[in-house]
Amino acid sequence: MSLLDGRRGPTGIYLASPAYPPPPFFSLASNSSANFFASIRGRVGYAWDRSLLYLTGGVAAGGARGPATLTLGAAGPDAIFYAPWSQSSRMKYAIGAGFEYAFADNWSARAEYLFLNQSLNTQLFDNGADFTYVSRTRNENHLLRFGLNFHFGEDNRIPGEIEYGRPQTSRNGHHGGNGQNSGKDESADAHDAPELYSVHAQTTHVVQAYPRFRALYDGPNSFPSGGKANEGSTTNLFLGLRLWEGGAAYLNPEVDQGYGLANSVGAAAYVNSAVAKVGRAAPYMRFQRYFLRQIIGLNEDGAKERDSEGSRSEVLESTQNQISGKVDKDRIIITLGKFAVGDVFDDNVYAHDPTTGFLNFAFNTMGAFDYAADAWGYTYGLAVEWKQDWWTARGGVFQLPTIPNGLDIEPQIFRQFMSIVEFEARYELFNQPGAIKFLAYGDNGYISKIDNVIRYAYLAGDFPPRFDTARGRAVKTGGGINIKQQLAPHLGFFLRASMTDGRYETVAYTDVDRQLSMGLVAAGALWGRDDDEIGVAGALGGLHGDRVRYFGLGGTSVYIGDGALSYAGEKNMEAYYKIGFGKDMDATLDYQLLVNPAHNSARSPINVFGLRLRAAF
Repeated sequence: MSLLDGRRGPTGIYLASPAYPPPPFFSLASNSSANFFASIRGRVGYAWDRSLLYLTGGVAAGGARGPATLTLGAAGPDAIFYAPWSQSSRMKYAIGAGFEYAFADNWSARAEYLFLNQSLNTQLFDNGADFTYVSRTRNENHLLRFGLNFHFGEDNRIPGEIEYGRPQTSRNGHHGGNGQNSGKDESADAHDAPELYSVHAQTTHVVQAYPRFRALYDGPNSFPSGGKANEGSTTNLFLGLRLWEGGAAYLNPEVDQGYGLANSVGAAAYVNSAVAKVGRAAPYMRFQRYFLRQIIGLNEDGAKERDSEGSRSEVLESTQNQISGKVDKDRIIITLGKFAVGDVFDDNVYAHDPTTGFLNFAFNTMGAFDYAADAWGYTYGLAVEWKQDWWTARGGVFQLPTIPNGLDIEPQIFRQFMSIVEFEARYELFNQPGAIKFLAYGDNGYISKIDNVIRYAYLAGDFPPRFDTARGRAVKTGGGINIKQQLAPHLGFFLRASMTDGRYETVAYTDVDRQLSMGLVAAGALWGRDDDEIGVAGALGGLHGDRVRYFGLGGTSVYIGDGALSYAGEKNMEAYYKIGFGKDMDATLDYQLLVNPAHNSARSPINVFGLRLRAAF
């Protein structure tokens, strides 16, 4: 990452409202901009002896214009225009070339040139009336960089150490993870030595389409009834570095491209949680996760006994957001930073990761779990887990978005936040392992009570009703049950039941106030294809009466809003077959049936067909 000072002045200020003249005289006062960038790049080159000459290129992120004030002429009350922070929505990229020389076994020096294009940046200046001015800056930079590199080597192990590792499962994806990677009990050997670092990556591409379906009308947040097809992808890099005994830091850059089906609206239990809800035609990069995790072992018998008695410890494999090593079975795990609530809570090995299993929201989390998140599914928070022999207790505090379903997270700690607790009990039923989890949460922030929204609409004659007319301090509560049960080797069952206080608007997740979902997942080992998998699931969802009235008056929410409503509970079914080409590459054929999408019987049913391609290392 490099600091820049190459941001150029506006290429011009021009009119965005036709009834207002261009400014003959103006002054522009800008706050400091975010002059930085980060990139994910590949290199290709020619190496001889200790030297490497290479070309490099990839996508970039960062760079934003600070808030600014535009003043026209003599600065009268109507001549002052304000613009907030802004950044380009187009693809940013960096290309260049460099030379690297290894002057010692683990050290090399590098000189590199980069051309950085942070695209055309637009700011909108508004004075609260009907007039808007636009300022544009094209930000291009030439950088010459010098650096020293230290190469960890091929071993990636801490010599003489066999005890410590990451306690938690690796998880990825926009709204959660890929389930529990349980540790294995082994006696200590050289391969149990903890890793120094981990590097993994994954790319997932999803194409979905549906044909024309019966609909009496279309609305602002509807699936277009004439049929639709969309493509989207996410590419993730998972970096982990051990910092000290039991502690590690993790960083997850993500490149998103494309759109969810119908631009991520149309169904309360939306059909694709594997791609970003914020769609763009060109790829763009964000740092979705950066967090610290600390493990505190609770076994009191000392390191030597832990090493010699495998039943008191377990070895965790190297995978995404997980550094391999031995850990105490009984332990406390503390996670602090930016990550997804689903990375820690509401996990289920049979239905949690949309990049490998079910795609529909209804099956990857509790449908009525309105958890804290920005529009991409991540937030800042603290989670603490206490794991014992047959149970685990979890608790956490997470920041809500500044406004419900907003792009930004509340910057002031505890001004708007979610509290959450979860208790997990593990057991055996007919000699088959299972677990049950009980979860409760509360969203404490500026949230609209729907009855007040409807009252305001009638009093002001302002229809359709809007949530932003009645936001005030409130606490929205909810909870649910999550069950996973192995029925036989390679065959499992899951069930989730959840409910939330439907008197309030949706804060961040989806437009469901109560839901029951269940399904079966079978591994291909049952029919001689170890890397294949098949899953089938169904869900029933519904709305609180106040929300039915709101949508009946033409209101819209995060995912739904048809302009009218013939209420009936939404029903979802999904089936998929995943064809594995080895452990880390697969293709999935997916089918979903939506009955009463958006809780509306006037638009139904919809048949959604999908193809998902995934590769990882």
